[in-house]
Amino acid sequence: MNPLLDFSGLPRFDTVAPEHVAPAIRQLLDENRTLVAQLIASEIPVAWETFVQPLIDANERLSRAWGVVGHLHSVNDVPPWREAYNALLPEVSSFYAELGQNLALFSKYQALAASAGFAALSPTRRKIIGNELRDFRLSGAELVEEQKPRFKAIQEELSALAAKFSENVLDATNAHAEWIEDEAALAGLPEDVRAAARHAAEKENRPGWKFTLHAPSYIPVLQYADNRELRARMYRAYATRASEFGKAEWDNGPLIDRILALRAEEARMLGYANFAEVSLAAKMAESPAQVADFLRDLAHKARPFAERDLEELRAFAQAELGLVALESWDIAWAAEKLRQARYSFSDDEVKQYFPEDKVLAGLFRVIESLYNVRLLPDTAPVWEPTVRFFRIERAGELIGQFYVDLYARETKRGGAWMDEAITRRTTSADFSLQTPVAYLNCNFPAPVGDKPATFSHDDVITLFHECGHGLHHLLTLVDELPVSGIHGVEWDAVELPSQFMENFCWEWDVLCGMTAHVESGAPLPRALFDKMLAAKNFQSGLQMLRQLEFSLFDLRLHWDFVPGGGTSMLQLLDEVRRETAVIIPPQWSRFPNSFSHIFAGGYAAGYYSYKWAEVLSADAYAAFEEAARQSGSTLDAATGERFWREILAVGGSRSALESFKAFRGREPQPDALLRHSGMVETV
Repeated sequence: MNPLLDFSGLPRFDTVAPEHVAPAIRQLLDENRTLVAQLIASEIPVAWETFVQPLIDANERLSRAWGVVGHLHSVNDVPPWREAYNALLPEVSSFYAELGQNLALFSKYQALAASAGFAALSPTRRKIIGNELRDFRLSGAELVEEQKPRFKAIQEELSALAAKFSENVLDATNAHAEWIEDEAALAGLPEDVRAAARHAAEKENRPGWKFTLHAPSYIPVLQYADNRELRARMYRAYATRASEFGKAEWDNGPLIDRILALRAEEARMLGYANFAEVSLAAKMAESPAQVADFLRDLAHKARPFAERDLEELRAFAQAELGLVALESWDIAWAAEKLRQARYSFSDDEVKQYFPEDKVLAGLFRVIESLYNVRLLPDTAPVWEPTVRFFRIERAGELIGQFYVDLYARETKRGGAWMDEAITRRTTSADFSLQTPVAYLNCNFPAPVGDKPATFSHDDVITLFHECGHGLHHLLTLVDELPVSGIHGVEWDAVELPSQFMENFCWEWDVLCGMTAHVESGAPLPRALFDKMLAAKNFQSGLQMLRQLEFSLFDLRLHWDFVPGGGTSMLQLLDEVRRETAVIIPPQWSRFPNSFSHIFAGGYAAGYYSYKWAEVLSADAYAAFEEAARQSGSTLDAATGERFWREILAVGGSRSALESFKAFRGREPQPDALLRHSGMVETV
């Protein structure tokens, strides 16, 4: 059997190969088209069991098979898998575009919504049908027939452009390397970073040290390297990735222009003024203007703190580091020096206390304490020998499983993300429960030699964040696939569980049990933790403005920007920066060319979601802080049970605002976010 067509259990990563993709996906596409034709032709009155459920079943098979292909394209982007993915991407995109535009199918859903039997359906099933009707409209089902081919062509081209955008970023990232042969040029770099760079050079049988633009190499250079010329070269190479300054075939500039033009055309065809309105149709926020007001209000509150942060940094850099002009490639380095001077510790010092196994054990203890579950090692075929696999049990019963792929590789796209392999549902064949499976992907430094991998505190926060997404998927109690786990959750609320989990990384009773010095085995000293806590909001004003800059740029790009008009994308970015930023990068920086979130990752006109959901997550975490005043710990099982039942368990079966209010007992408030960010002064 073609392993992509085996849905009896976990993905068969031990046997699946690129040559399996075309026959499996084409077979599933043919089967799905045949089913749709049968359902449309049927004269039987539409009902859930005879109409909706067969579609859910068929589309799940396709999404599971194509999900494996897409996952391997992300984590093992070697030429055969890239070719197999790209060869079928147009056909898959075409099918989904056809499905969304199928007026006869849309009419069947409308008939079901208007039928006498609709009221007898569960609230969850009624929510699913409502979502489907909305999505049909957004997919062009109501367009006149003459417009549908063009709309479908737009969807197919956008899918191909997104894939190419991501590939260009990865190829441009892999293309640059800094080879250092003079050890004096490594001054300031931590030993484990040097060792990793030496190991990278040895793998290519070359002397010296190799540094790349992948995060585990690039970030420490910008943060620690005293060699200013090295920092400047690395920064420029990173900031100009996939732009006109590199290979023409990797330049994402023309792709961005085309993506924006197509999105604007799509919006016009659907009757919207701009693509931001299309994006918000399925989100919590009601309008682009509301989002802009939200972002600008936060920027107004954050700006005085950011200006103070920058003034302190410039004064320190001039007085203590001899830097009259603080350039973009100096910021992280000078900030680390200031942090060490002010708080008497370095990120690298902290990193030595976070070996991989202790971090995972500490993360698992948080989950087990909050949700009365057990996390245990498990076995499964994997795509890379270093990938680990675990199971979650409650009262001895399996409720979910997940893969953990922690290390950066040249064949793996950058960043960190969670994705689904299998979604919880009750199967229609035998009414058995299908338990969910998730992928947790990061890009942390791998172990070198006989030393375990050690993670920075920022890495630990990232892992907790992605695990929060995973728990949203894995701990659902919804048995209807379209709103189970993260399915059907508004995009600007989907970051709530992930950002919520980050807060535990700042609790002493969590951290003290998940640390052991990589050499001595000693736990994190309380004095060092107190310094970390004191430095928690170090330069938080600058960090918040940076995220608000990205968010407002993304929003305006899809709201009031005219592709091909009198203002260029870079001019718009300059305009946004004049409004929100206090640090202005060099004119040659091409940040948008690697802004994969909005051009290849589903966050178009939605990057604001991080801040929007952070209001929700900070307010939700405040409930645990309140409980801790009584119980002595934020790992409060009773509050965790309520968070599970009202937020995680319900998935997309009701609106995110309803879920939040059910947990908190009121509307969300921004006070906790400002307090957590250290922005509680009167400004």
